[in-house]
Amino acid sequence: MSLVAEPMTTPNEVAPAAPVATPRAAIPQRDSPGRRAFQALMRVAIRIGMRVYFVALAIARVIHLPGRRMDGPVDVLVTGTFHSDNWVRAHLLPLAASAQCRNVRVVSVSPIPAIDKVTAVYPPNWLRRTIGDVPARLAVFCWAALRHRPHWVGGFHMLLNGLVAALMGRLAGGRSIYFCVGGPMELIGGGALSENRLFAKMGRADDDVERQLVKAVGKFDLVVTMGTRAVDYFKQWGIAANYHVVSGGIDSAFDPAAAAPGRDLVLVGRLVEVKRIDLFLRAIAEASRALPRLTATIVGDGPLRPEMERLASELGIVDRVEFAGQQNDVPKWLRQARLFVLTSDSEGLALSLMEAMTCGLPAVVSNVGDLGDLVQDGVNGFLVDERTPQAFAARMVELLSDANRLSAFSQAARTSAMKHQTPRVIEQWDGILESDGAGADCPSNR
Repeated sequence: MSLVAEPMTTPNEVAPAAPVATPRAAIPQRDSPGRRAFQALMRVAIRIGMRVYFVALAIARVIHLPGRRMDGPVDVLVTGTFHSDNWVRAHLLPLAASAQCRNVRVVSVSPIPAIDKVTAVYPPNWLRRTIGDVPARLAVFCWAALRHRPHWVGGFHMLLNGLVAALMGRLAGGRSIYFCVGGPMELIGGGALSENRLFAKMGRADDDVERQLVKAVGKFDLVVTMGTRAVDYFKQWGIAANYHVVSGGIDSAFDPAAAAPGRDLVLVGRLVEVKRIDLFLRAIAEASRALPRLTATIVGDGPLRPEMERLASELGIVDRVEFAGQQNDVPKWLRQARLFVLTSDSEGLALSLMEAMTCGLPAVVSNVGDLGDLVQDGVNGFLVDERTPQAFAARMVELLSDANRLSAFSQAARTSAMKHQTPRVIEQWDGILESDGAGADCPSNR
């Protein structure tokens, strides 16, 4: 029986870092002694696991398969959790479209849209049913690395994709890429504050695990971040890696509305805790006191949707807020709004922000992660430091009440975002792949 359905073109010690602000979503402490004991056990187990991981990396450096010479366009293998077609296109299309790239194989459990030079590899259903989606995906990823021996092996997010990619890059005789798309929060607290279900079982931040994860960053041949703050965070720890800041590429379909928008606010994102949809809803209720006809749309879905719909009802704004759910035609929804809002606890350089500003929407966003790389406070939007309903509402009302200022911010937003359009990101990948590989031996140097 074939393991995968393929091809388918479809769907050194580190020093402590300077303090980094952590989000509101610190893991709550439980009163149950049994739960606390389990969490303590998980912290010990993950600490041990990380040390075993570094031993495995050292062994892989010795026993790896013969590497392939990078004497032309390269083959790339990646894996990740892909939440939408737009997200996939933004990150994979510019890489695959590079003249220095021959093929990108992507191992996924979610459908991958048709993209030139991108081959989707899906774990078979029997394997997913037997061991679960994530283990099945990572198992097939390892198998594909050993079978195809790509020049580059990459993982989107450190946990667990990046860790596995660094190991398999060495074993397969290639080089490894860490795509840090979630910003420093992927590693802060040792991943206990991230969305990774395994590391979240630690229950609280663990400095030792964070130190080990940051150390792992230094083992990659290439570290790609979406913004500058992630690079700053790694450098604070003394990690000297091959860093490149590469945002996702924004499609030309994201352009300003031809007609006057019919709604005031839009938020695009998954309905999960880190996105703080509750804060957005409370800000709407607060702003409605000054703007009685205020309307908003939430584009996206997730486990917190029922809870957020109940909260909207409790706040008396259920008739003002549309929960649009997951949508593929995101440009259409963005063009219906005047202002883009993100109330997240943590972000990289959010793809949704780049898309919205390319459509000419000023942004009111949390001053977290890499959002400040694109939002210039008081020029094309506002960065909110005091992340309260009142603070967000004040900025929303300030812009929506001043048509001239809103128009000026709109033009500035689009101008700022144009540098993230797909052709420019393709050029970045041309330079990266040429400078970091052409004519060189493939095995990892780290």
